Amino acid sequence: MSVNENYANLREFIDDRFNRYEGRLAYRCLGQSMLYDELDKHATHLARYFEHEMGLKAGDRIVIQLPNLIQYPVAMYAAVRLGLVVVNTNPLYTPREMRHQFTDSGAKAIVILSDLLPKLEQIRDETGIEQVLVTSAADFIQLSTPHDTYHCFTQALSTGETLNDFTPSQAQRDDTAVLQYTGGTTGVSKGAVLSHGNLLANAGQMAARLEARCQQSEGVFVCPLPLYHIYAFTVNMIGLFGMGEANLLIPNPRDMDSFVNAIKALPFKGIAGINTLFVGLCQHPGFKDIDFSNLKITLSGGAALTHSAAHLWEDVTGCAITEGYGLSETSPVVSFNVFGEEELGTVGKPLEQTQVAAWDEHDKPVAEGEVGELVVKGPQVMKGYWQRDDETCKVMIDGWFKTGDMGLIQSNGNVKIVDRLKDMIIVSGFNVFPNEVEDVLSEHPAVMEAAVVGEADDKTGEAVKAFVTVSESVTEDALREFCREHLTNYKVPKHIEVLEELPKSTVGKILRRELRKR
Repeated sequence: MSVNENYANLREFIDDRFNRYEGRLAYRCLGQSMLYDELDKHATHLARYFEHEMGLKAGDRIVIQLPNLIQYPVAMYAAVRLGLVVVNTNPLYTPREMRHQFTDSGAKAIVILSDLLPKLEQIRDETGIEQVLVTSAADFIQLSTPHDTYHCFTQALSTGETLNDFTPSQAQRDDTAVLQYTGGTTGVSKGAVLSHGNLLANAGQMAARLEARCQQSEGVFVCPLPLYHIYAFTVNMIGLFGMGEANLLIPNPRDMDSFVNAIKALPFKGIAGINTLFVGLCQHPGFKDIDFSNLKITLSGGAALTHSAAHLWEDVTGCAITEGYGLSETSPVVSFNVFGEEELGTVGKPLEQTQVAAWDEHDKPVAEGEVGELVVKGPQVMKGYWQRDDETCKVMIDGWFKTGDMGLIQSNGNVKIVDRLKDMIIVSGFNVFPNEVEDVLSEHPAVMEAAVVGEADDKTGEAVKAFVTVSESVTEDALREFCREHLTNYKVPKHIEVLEELPKSTVGKILRRELRKR
């Protein structure tokens, strides 16, 4: 039962956890704390309001467009308990991106930050959004003023206390729980259909890996990654929540001063992040003064972990980074290094009940140790793309999901990601994977971050071009010579450009597609 097979749906799971961990700290944000039983009460009142005042019913899609605030889990748990389908949405989306996601999902309602209302109002008439619930960042700190036009979050909680109880979700494991939209880097953004069973399975799979290490220390688990991203959504709001762990929500991880102040004030046992976050924290002058004696878990996922970032983090905190791998379409976690046996450069072994293989261009398995496209089969793999059977057929074959990532399976069972298939550079017929070149550049003492793309070349078809940010002056020739010491000639960047900052997504991933346009 380690993958939560004894629950019919997420509502049963969440209700059980509210009862099991009553009185424990569930979330902390902006200096405010919320216990499991307080969270239970708020989620109950909001679910009542959703049903009786906003007219929502099981199966309706509801958008949540918020940064990391306690209002997010309140809204999510309320929606799940009523049987609504959650549509996670990036608060930084433009009106055009909002319109596409809202119309594609057929969303009927939205929970939105008040600051984002001007963008919503530009496109609302072009969508099916009927009900708008507005919240502000300080809603659990001070009572907000009721909104003239839209539903008010704090007023909804107050009204919900007086209403009849909601109709609890009777969803089955195969029913849709979440529409998780992909970034749309290769075209229009698609909604991965994640079922109750997908999310319950992945939360249970992660708990099987995390539980023993979590029990070794006291403190909170720091959550700087956005809850609208499937990584934090499943790992923090379902997995760690389901283990009775407290999450410290960081609304704006780019504000390093506030970030460091938030985590230095209380012991923390774990944190999840990616390269840019780890490096940024280690370079902050106040970070090294923090007490890391409780820190037992540092998770990395979402982007390849560089050796330089891993070594820097361990030198500063004394805690090794444990890297894993996943995608929106896999709820998200596929594989994960074993604590204490981390192999840098790999994403560890597949989670229980999960198969990972490498296929060639004809969808046939390659030999062990050879590079191919990674494919995944397991209870966490999505049902398909929302209303896009044609796109689903391209990536699903007999239950196997084609990830678009190139990698290999080592003899010890660990999975090694080489790079995204679409990011591979072909120089004179030879394959160059940007991750490898970026990792070498990041080892140079003057380089803080690196990104590598392909550019057209008359002689070789494509050539390697690198972009870096630096901590001290360094010449292009010096960086190229450093690369020659560690890379075969065709992998050495033909051009290297120094930038003040590399373009990044809201999660902190470096956006190679933006660099290709330069």
